Amino acid sequence: MEVTTEPKPQIDESSQRNLSFSTPIAGDPSSDKLPFFRHRSRQIKRDTWLVSVFVLLQIVVFAVTMGVNDCSRNSDDHCAAKLLGRFSFQPLSENPMLGPSASTFEHMGGLYWNALVEKHEIWRVLTSPWLHSGLFHLLINLGSLIFVGIFMEQRYGPFRIAVIYFLSGIVGSLFAVLFVRNIPSICSGAALFGLIGAMLSALARDWNLYTSKVSALVIILTISTVNFLIGFLPYIDNFANIGGFISGFLLGFVLLFTPQLRQDPPPHKGKLFEDDMRSSTRLKEMFDRPVLRIVCLVMFCGILGGVLIAASWGINLNRYCNWCRYVDCVPTRKWSCSDLTTSCEAMVSDAQLTLTCMTNGKFRIFPYTNISQARTQDLCTLVCT
Repeated sequence: MEVTTEPKPQIDESSQRNLSFSTPIAGDPSSDKLPFFRHRSRQIKRDTWLVSVFVLLQIVVFAVTMGVNDCSRNSDDHCAAKLLGRFSFQPLSENPMLGPSASTFEHMGGLYWNALVEKHEIWRVLTSPWLHSGLFHLLINLGSLIFVGIFMEQRYGPFRIAVIYFLSGIVGSLFAVLFVRNIPSICSGAALFGLIGAMLSALARDWNLYTSKVSALVIILTISTVNFLIGFLPYIDNFANIGGFISGFLLGFVLLFTPQLRQDPPPHKGKLFEDDMRSSTRLKEMFDRPVLRIVCLVMFCGILGGVLIAASWGINLNRYCNWCRYVDCVPTRKWSCSDLTTSCEAMVSDAQLTLTCMTNGKFRIFPYTNISQARTQDLCTLVCT
């Protein structure tokens, strides 16, 4: 009796090779790695409402600032973008970032040495992080905030990001107080640099978990460099950026967690299993690298306490560091990095205002006379520098 056997199916060698790539190898550490900046389809789906609120608030504050500035009235229509009327900008010679005047910054809560030390207006530490030097500064700052903020909020949630954002802004402003001069300065970059520092700490704490680490570092360095270079322009405080970055870097180690700790429950499990899994996830996040968290928390509290004490005592580190001013300013023909006390002699004739600087003898004629004393001081500073 003849027995027939069915032929065995043939597997093509190329198909076999493809199958070997699609099957994860047990114990292979590279199979669990993921890129730091993942594609949108692979990111955790969360609503980024917090970043949207921050962006909206900063746009509203800038609009209010320009409305208070009212260049068309306070500068007798000697403005840039006159079609905007009340919201037009100061001349580029006065503010190259297309923004308000120095007196408006002082009125809206910018950091100012006399206001902080003599008038004890410590509330300026809370208001200066919401101000921008001009339209260019606003667009660059918000563009960076949207990129960094959405990434961080989608991965770590709104609560942690809000804590890092606010604390970095406050600590950055307090750090800027130690170097502030008699020129209004704003600290809107402090909170942004806090998020950038937290992003860097998130990459550093799980360095072996990610692929494409060099490209992630290049992106973080590029955003930091662009925003730091802007800090050399008038009114923007680079010391606030430095303080915010250090705060965010430390808070990132304290508050952020390893992304693999947070897993979605299987769809076929019930709500009780889902609640238990979330409780387990919270415990894992709480006890993830406790020594590192405690050390960074102690360092952050030490920095916060130190800058608070130094600011309350009115310490000005510029007196002990002559070159520190150049971290925040690059001297040009348009503005000076020296902390000068300007004084001018005013003379009005034929609907013209002539201001003569008492320090260097320079003078300038302006085609208007009906301006406030604060605005006259702005022009005097422009003439003397």
